[in-house]
Amino acid sequence: MKPMMKFDPASDGFYGAWYPAAEKTNRAMIVMLGDSSDDYMAKCGAKWLNQRSIHVLAMSPDKKDYGHHNYPLERFGKAIDFLRSQGCSKIGIIGASTTGMMALLAASYYPEITLTIAVSPSDFVMEGFYQDGKDGMHERPGDNESTVTWQGKPLPYLPYAYRHPEYWQQIKADSKAGGDMIASRRMFDESERRHLLREEEKIKVEKIKGKIVFIGAEDDVLWDTCKYIRRMEQRLSELPHDSTSEAWLYEHGTHFAFPESMLRMMLPVGSSLLVSIMFKAGRKYRRECRETRIDIDRRLIELLEEW
Repeated sequence: MKPMMKFDPASDGFYGAWYPAAEKTNRAMIVMLGDSSDDYMAKCGAKWLNQRSIHVLAMSPDKKDYGHHNYPLERFGKAIDFLRSQGCSKIGIIGASTTGMMALLAASYYPEITLTIAVSPSDFVMEGFYQDGKDGMHERPGDNESTVTWQGKPLPYLPYAYRHPEYWQQIKADSKAGGDMIASRRMFDESERRHLLREEEKIKVEKIKGKIVFIGAEDDVLWDTCKYIRRMEQRLSELPHDSTSEAWLYEHGTHFAFPESMLRMMLPVGSSLLVSIMFKAGRKYRRECRETRIDIDRRLIELLEEW
C-alpha cells in the first residue's frame, strides 16, 4: 500500500503521507502510528481506517524517527488545511502512547478536530526526548526541550526524573526487574514525585470539541495511563467544556491497547505473541489482553460507524 501523496515540512509545513479511501467521503483521520508516516505500522492503520470509508493523513515528526522534541503544533493546522482542500468536513485524530498525548494537544488547539482518540496517553506535556543512540543509549531526554512547541516557544512540560545517561540506564534496569522489554512507569512516578505537576503543564482537555475517547490499561508499564485518564475525566467534570467523552479502561491490555483486527493486520500470525514478548502482563494474561483488544475493536468500529 503506497500513499497517494507525501508531505515535507520545508514545502508543505508538515511531514506526512496521504492515504485516501476508495469511496467518496467527507471523513478523515489524522493518524500518528509508528515512527514514520509511511512505515508498515502507519500503512496498516491507514488501511484499517480506509476499509471503514475514512481518508487517512498519517503524520510523524520525521522519517524513521520516533523521538519527539520541539514538534511544532502548527503542523496540525497545515494538515487540517490540506484535509479541508480535499473536501473533508469531518476531521478526527488518533494517536497512541506519546502520540496519544499529541492527539489530545492538537485537538485542544484546533477546534476543527471533532473526534479525538487517545490510546495510552498522558494528561500532561512530556519533556522532549531523542532516540539517536547517543553514548550507546537507545533514548535520552532533550536538553530543556519540550515534546511540542506553539508559536516557536516550547510548551511547559513535566521534566524527567533522570538525565542522560541515567535516564535510559534506569529504564533498562526497571525493564529487566519487571520482565518487560521496556518499562518506564517508575520513572514517570518518580518524575511527579520530584516535580509537582503544574497547571501550565497539563493538557487543556476542556478545550477539545466533539467526542473524546480515552483508552488505557491498568497493567501499562510505560506509565500509569489509567491514573492520567481519570485525572482528565475529573478535569472535564470540573471545567466548562463543549465535548462528550468516554474512558475505556481495562485491567489487562498493556501499553498496546489497540483494536485486535488492526493489530492482526500489522502482525498476521503474531499479534498476541508481540504483546507477550514485549510485556510480562502480555505473557501472564494473554487471554485477558486479547479480550481487551477485541472489545476495543468492537467499540471503536461502532464509534466510527456513528461518526
